[in-house]
Amino acid sequence: MSRVTEFVKKETILVVSGLLALLSCILVPPSAAYASYVNGRVLILLFSLMTVVAGMQEAGFFHALSGWMIRRVSGIRGIAVSLVTLSFFLSMFLTNDVTLVTVVPFTILVFRDMGEERGNALMMTLIMETVGANLGSMLTPFGNPQNLYLYSRYQFSMKAFLLLMLPYTLISLALVLLGTLFTCGAGTKKKRSTRQSTKNNGENSPLMANKIDTGKFIYFLILFLLCLLSVARVLDHRILFVLVLAAVWIKEKKLLTRVDYSLLITFVFFFVFIGNLGNVTAVRSFLKEIVDGREVLTSVLASQVVSNVPAAVLLSGFTENGKALVIGTNLGGLGTLIASMASLITYKFFAEEYGDRRLAYILRFSLVNVVLLLILGLWILFA
Repeated sequence: MSRVTEFVKKETILVVSGLLALLSCILVPPSAAYASYVNGRVLILLFSLMTVVAGMQEAGFFHALSGWMIRRVSGIRGIAVSLVTLSFFLSMFLTNDVTLVTVVPFTILVFRDMGEERGNALMMTLIMETVGANLGSMLTPFGNPQNLYLYSRYQFSMKAFLLLMLPYTLISLALVLLGTLFTCGAGTKKKRSTRQSTKNNGENSPLMANKIDTGKFIYFLILFLLCLLSVARVLDHRILFVLVLAAVWIKEKKLLTRVDYSLLITFVFFFVFIGNLGNVTAVRSFLKEIVDGREVLTSVLASQVVSNVPAAVLLSGFTENGKALVIGTNLGGLGTLIASMASLITYKFFAEEYGDRRLAYILRFSLVNVVLLLILGLWILFA
């Protein structure tokens, strides 16, 4: 029983989506038509990107890049700005969750190396890194799962998607940098610079321990470029799937175990749920009436409860205003801790290291996110 409880806690969205899909089968009995509900292209692109990025991550390039950046700054605030900026831009290509899995543990090591691991500067840096990853990822179709889904669902061109999200990305970058400068390192006594820390600890320093497997990185970088060609609809997604699967099988089979299969299955469950609801006229009409003309607001609100990926999949079944959904679900990643599931990654890392400060983290995270959400919301309203 404890294993079941633990699984439900860990995979709450997966379980909820599975129950919704199952309940919807009562309304629309299973048939061959179910196959048409599933967007195979999205699933293949997600699988390919997750697998390839895991390979690039294992090559050590991103940790080495982090170390290279912060060795060129001094002081807590300089480190914070460098790491938050890195999270913002990396998330455009690696997705927000992979970026946080890469940068957050490194950040904790760096602050520990500086003797600042229990200070407020670390907490605020992690919070701003999370905000940066969630907002930076909104620029590209492959920056996060909901973008990739909506990009395919509404047949955006790459240019149209980038132009749509560019203004929101630029103002978000300005807000994130200002927030980092204001909250990270203020009032913190500078104990050691990054250069001093590296010199004193030598090879034991996290700044010096990062080595790049160049051959492996180039191998997976080529596969990543093929993924981008497929996202841009230059390369057929089925060909991409075969190429990625074969290349990974030859080079590094274990990467296949690092794919987030629960996310892929969650998408399948939501495809079934939405497909079935769409076949019930009364339900479809009711939901369309609620969503129509309020796409940004409903997607922001829905994201606070179920997170922005499920919100994107759910609401897309009841509106053709893809632009508003893209904007709403990306901004909806701000707010509660579960508004973007990527935010839980940072929280889990922090809670494991500093369990006695979990409540303080949640309160500060919520305050920062709500303030930024209100600012961006007001900007949309009056821009």
